[in-house]
Amino acid sequence: MKKRIVIALGGNALGNNPDEQLEAARSTAGIIVDLVEAGHEITIVHGNGPQVGMIETAFSTASKAEKNFPVLNMPLCVALSQGYIGYDLQNSIRAELNKRGLKREVATIITQVEVDPNDKAFENPSKPIGSFMTEEEAMKLKETGVSVMEDAGRGWRQVVASPKPVSIIEVETIRAMLSIGLIPIAAGGGGIPIAIEDGQYKEKSAVIDKDFTAAKLAELINADMLIILTAVEKVAINFGKPDQIWLDTLSVAEAEKYIGENQFAKGSMLPKVQASMAFVRSSPEGSEPHSALITLLSKAKDGIEGRTGTRIVL
Repeated sequence: MKKRIVIALGGNALGNNPDEQLEAARSTAGIIVDLVEAGHEITIVHGNGPQVGMIETAFSTASKAEKNFPVLNMPLCVALSQGYIGYDLQNSIRAELNKRGLKREVATIITQVEVDPNDKAFENPSKPIGSFMTEEEAMKLKETGVSVMEDAGRGWRQVVASPKPVSIIEVETIRAMLSIGLIPIAAGGGGIPIAIEDGQYKEKSAVIDKDFTAAKLAELINADMLIILTAVEKVAINFGKPDQIWLDTLSVAEAEKYIGENQFAKGSMLPKVQASMAFVRSSPEGSEPHSALITLLSKAKDGIEGRTGTRIVL
């Protein structure tokens, strides 16, 4: 049965440099086009962790060598990453479509995502970005008002807020593309964070989790399914322990219980499960309930057909 699906690709799955990214995009394209060929309506959201850090580091390093070179704020770095990653993805997907004789178009939308300027996340920046620094460099940066933190024994890094998405500014453009059979690549890196204040769009120094943005987009376009692709085939409880259990299905109530038991790692699986729960809960009354799937990229088609992955349901 044809489904409207939002797919969330992890930024780490797209490599750490231009050559790795292009190769990853070509591999990803084959799997995406498998789903298109099966008749599904696809929207793609991607992460940008390594890429946005590379962009921020490049500009900050250049500014140290050349005093007139600008240091870009985080919204501009996210915008650049959307174009840089989207370029490789759309060209790779288009090439795969052409190879199979499928007459479909794909395009990247530079996407702004609205956040609440009063989100509590702005009071406690916690999302590490950019290059590692020595403690001395970090303390100097801190004196200028920039938040920093020590990152798991690897060094010091700048941190920014990670607010929840409220809405997606370009959602009508995305809906219009879907209505005429196009494949949108949207809200890359979680979207460019903006707040609407006094009728104006104002950039916010933040990074929005791409899984939460994918869930919000899936809700706004009334998708049937959200697929979050990650490094494991299924979600597990007691992960990495002798009594580890892989989960085929996870209800929202069960997920809440496991979250209370700290079963899911905060920096990796927890936001994926929480985003899936948010989408499933958004199911309109009287219609087929939404579902979410967490699995490997290579297993996406099998997961949709119920053969693998963890399906999150009401």
